[in-house]
Amino acid sequence: MFEDVLIADDDPVSRRLLQVSLGHAGYRVVTAADGAEALRVLNEQDCPRLAVLDWMMPAADGVEVCRAIRGSAREPYLYIILLTAKGHQTEIIEGLEAGADDYITKPFDLQELKARLRAGKRILELQEQLVSAREQLRIRATHDSLTGLFNRMAILEALDREVTRSNRENTPLAVIMADLDHFKVINDTHGHQAGDTVLQETARRMLVSLRTYDFVGRYGGEEFLVVVPGSDLAAAAELAERLRLSVSAQPVCVAGDMISTTVSLGLAVSAGRLNRPEQLLHQADEALYAAKSAGRNRVETGPRLELSSPSAALPQAR
Repeated sequence: MFEDVLIADDDPVSRRLLQVSLGHAGYRVVTAADGAEALRVLNEQDCPRLAVLDWMMPAADGVEVCRAIRGSAREPYLYIILLTAKGHQTEIIEGLEAGADDYITKPFDLQELKARLRAGKRILELQEQLVSAREQLRIRATHDSLTGLFNRMAILEALDREVTRSNRENTPLAVIMADLDHFKVINDTHGHQAGDTVLQETARRMLVSLRTYDFVGRYGGEEFLVVVPGSDLAAAAELAERLRLSVSAQPVCVAGDMISTTVSLGLAVSAGRLNRPEQLLHQADEALYAAKSAGRNRVETGPRLELSSPSAALPQAR
């Protein structure tokens, strides 16, 4: 890990020496003859995470390259060592403030450079661990621990963003509320662990039926909320029916038991400006109630919201 290193130096002899020496030390070396080429390499998606930049280079010097890289606030982090003949304290401070992580003065000792690169690798490894921990915390904060879908807070935030986008771009927006039918019977008959498995499989089936830019979250209990950007009534109704068929296509196998599942869905579509997301949620909730009342395992559609209307109370998860 972190075995790739960029060597940027306009002196071909120095560049070749470093390339051979670091290659023997196990590094995969990429070279650049000036600052502009170094920037191009470092802006590539799979660029080296370690860079040794000569201070004095044509097109852009090492300090300018540092400033450009740090100014982009890019991730993942790049560890940069400046190679310089400048030994004055003010110049060294300038390089470090420009974004260099370390420096080594010419004429340099090759073993010292290798040691500083090893230190850079350790720092990059620590940074990777921090990024991984941060991502795990983000997922825990925004995803339901059982199903892996967005949790209630996150799916409502997604809806709020899409309402704003719909208003700004004057595009339709649909929401679908889906509720597993007779879920209490499943829990009472087969146990709560079986119920959890049914919820997980229902979430999986719904997720694979959606487009990459749709959103689905566990709204509460056995209820799910789907946010469908850019869909008119016909397209959203087709999607809702696809979700219904996907959930009921085959029973869920739990410890040898085959548990049949169906889902009721309520659909609402906005073709005009919404003041608040609750307007759409209220219509979808009413449509879901109608689907339950009409016998379950069906899709019902609420009235299309053409214009702004008074805000409704946020429906509670059932």
